[in-house]
Amino acid sequence: MHFNGINILSFALLAATFGPGSAAPTTPVAKRQAACFLVGSEILPAETADVAAVIQGGITCGTAKTIGNVPDVSSGGVSFSSINFATSSSTPLKFALDTFATANPLASTNLATFQTDLNLYLATEAGIRSEGGNLAIKVPKFFLAFQVARIKTAQGIAITDPGQTVEHLLEKVTKNAAGESKALLDQVVALSTQLR
Repeated sequence: MHFNGINILSFALLAATFGPGSAAPTTPVAKRQAACFLVGSEILPAETADVAAVIQGGITCGTAKTIGNVPDVSSGGVSFSSINFATSSSTPLKFALDTFATANPLASTNLATFQTDLNLYLATEAGIRSEGGNLAIKVPKFFLAFQVARIKTAQGIAITDPGQTVEHLLEKVTKNAAGESKALLDQVVALSTQLR
């Protein structure tokens, strides 16, 4: 089964890191709608609803809004507002390349930090979808998922979901960032070959 963000194994690991009582809910759609970041009444695509259900236990919502009516979500001491592409004067891909750069060597990058940032983007995207908003967030979100896949590959962590491989996510980034400059797209392509 494919998700736009992270795979089921990552969800399970993520849920485990939040401690007792925060595991993914196994109850129906009504429970999923309880996520504090789902502020609208639009029906979510199944994949987005599943992602929201899994990550909601590790996400808290503030009173400030970030994109549309979506609240500023936080996890692990990081708030979406501190990594919000929409407040930057850069294009979404330029912002992502600058903000979510990995360490050198790649394997020394803190995977948990990137996973947290990705979860904040996934939660915010779900909130945007719940009110039928603009999905420009997909460019940095897919770039973060791409970076997570690169880090996992460098650290020797098996990626069993074909939708979460570096190659597949490279396609997702380049497809969604088609309007960005060739120079920026070339940087992403180059990163896809740097896996150590």
